Amino acid sequence: RVRDALNSEDLSIYHHLSLGLTAACTCHGSANTIGGENAIIKLRWGASPEGLLLEGQRPVQKFALGENVRQSNVTGPLRRYPATRMGVEQLIRDSFRAAEEYSREWAAYREKSQKDKTLVPPRRDLRLEPLVEILEGKRQLQVHAYRQDEILALIRTAENMGFKVEFFIHVLEGYKVAEALKNHGAMPTTFVDVWSGKAETFDGIPYNGALLYSQGLTTSFHSDFPVTYRQMNLEAAKAVKYGGVPEEDALKFVTINPAKQLRIDSATGSLEKGKDADFVIWNGNPLSTYTSCEQTWIDGRRYFDRDEDREMRASMEKQRAELLRKAAKGGKK
Repeated sequence: RVRDALNSEDLSIYHHLSLGLTAACTCHGSANTIGGENAIIKLRWGASPEGLLLEGQRPVQKFALGENVRQSNVTGPLRRYPATRMGVEQLIRDSFRAAEEYSREWAAYREKSQKDKTLVPPRRDLRLEPLVEILEGKRQLQVHAYRQDEILALIRTAENMGFKVEFFIHVLEGYKVAEALKNHGAMPTTFVDVWSGKAETFDGIPYNGALLYSQGLTTSFHSDFPVTYRQMNLEAAKAVKYGGVPEEDALKFVTINPAKQLRIDSATGSLEKGKDADFVIWNGNPLSTYTSCEQTWIDGRRYFDRDEDREMRASMEKQRAELLRKAAKGGKK
């Protein structure tokens, strides 16, 4: 679980506040077909690791498809299973079959233990329990994917085995399979102009987000920090440039739409009565490259103020200069 490794003192939390971000879905990497649990956090700078976590969040499990999983850049005996795209799909099928069997064992135990209190319960399996929750609709499934054939294969597997993929991330070839995504009920969160880093991203186009949006899909943009951008207001502006998405709807790509995808839109993502009062004050149109974030508020509390930031920087520069002066004199006053 990502929540077990959160570092609340990471300076990037403050950096993101200065860029107008209030919340984040923090994920591990994409080396495993079936990964771990994401953590949705509010950027409450100064809080403990537990204090960063968004209260009442629904668990989100991360899966991954493609070159990362099958280790396309590894050869010889160090390459592990699954080493092919077919193997990735088979691993997912086998794992969900095991989860179904595990669920039946526990159901049988709960029924029989009502009459026989001496029965020993089945051994808990922490790998299979999240998959059971996905099958029962209690846990969201997020899938790292790029290629249309892999996206289609997983959708067919999910529908065959009775679970749902809530949303795909990256999904650079989503424009090719928008109808299938919509029919399944999966939502896409994508990059705008990041591609050619590896073979499976070669068909990425900057119009992907606009095309998915045009098909009625709840579409969002994400940063994949620290690999790519984190100025999400400017990422939203690219939806206007590439595809002519209306400005108001483009802003939704980085506000209410990701909140809907993560099922946290009852708390954040828009300014409405009863929500958490997460908002940003800009000094101009947020879709302009000339605009800066002036203040960032979370839960009705101000966590970043550009004027205060300038004062703190000046104070730290003064302290630094004084320390250097003392060091130059050998610590003498």
